[in-house]
Amino acid sequence: MDAHSIFGRQRGPRAMGAVNWRGLWTLYLKEVRRFLNVFTQTLVAPMVTTLLFLAIFALALGGAGREVAGMPYIQFLAPGLIMMTMMQNAFANTSSSIVIAKVQGNIVDVLMPPLSAGELTLGIAAGGVTRGLMVGCVAGVAMSVFVPMRIYDPLSLIYFAVNGALMLSLLGLIGGIWAEKFDQMAAVTNFIITPLSFLSGTFYSIERLPADWQFIAHFNPFFYLIDGFRYGLIGRADGSPLVGYAVVLGINIALGALVHRMFATGYRLKA
Repeated sequence: MDAHSIFGRQRGPRAMGAVNWRGLWTLYLKEVRRFLNVFTQTLVAPMVTTLLFLAIFALALGGAGREVAGMPYIQFLAPGLIMMTMMQNAFANTSSSIVIAKVQGNIVDVLMPPLSAGELTLGIAAGGVTRGLMVGCVAGVAMSVFVPMRIYDPLSLIYFAVNGALMLSLLGLIGGIWAEKFDQMAAVTNFIITPLSFLSGTFYSIERLPADWQFIAHFNPFFYLIDGFRYGLIGRADGSPLVGYAVVLGINIALGALVHRMFATGYRLKA
């Protein structure tokens, strides 16, 4: 047998083509298995937290008998809670993946394989999207036991769910690449992600805000995600779903280009 073959198969460089699909799939599986190995923390815990929010805002704070735009407050609240939980977990997945790798010094294991900047961006972001969507499904099923929900517009529901998880996955990548330690990542979460989430109309309709604050709310990209997802689930929206479609798509394209550039230049990744 030839010295360059084993069991009759030729050894040597593997032709990958324009896209390293095997490497991309392996990176994606790595990201998915990373959070599935601790599913009680990454899937079950967010579901419990979402149900606690529902109980506090809809029951403990006297919201059980309230109505918003002619519908029970609990029905108005549920889609926003699902979407917010989905977004926060997508962000946590990608940001923690990068920061932990940098702190532990094994980021080189991600950078050395023959993966382009686009493949790195897509593989890691897809893992965050998968976690976000899985958390959203689990939280939605659990919440449906207490809140009557019937999908109003499946296309809008899927569009805003996927793009919402993608937006936060990309933001998590940006934050993770920028941060050098966990304290910096915590600052991004506490001072950017959490405020934008809570001020996005998750717990209230922005129609109840003064005109000036309504105008400001439309500059919050999370508003379009929450509003669009709520429209897809229950048919209620504070803004135009079509505007939301365009805004979310534009922001994701810009964020994707920025993450690609950060990987391509090795910003805060290479010594």
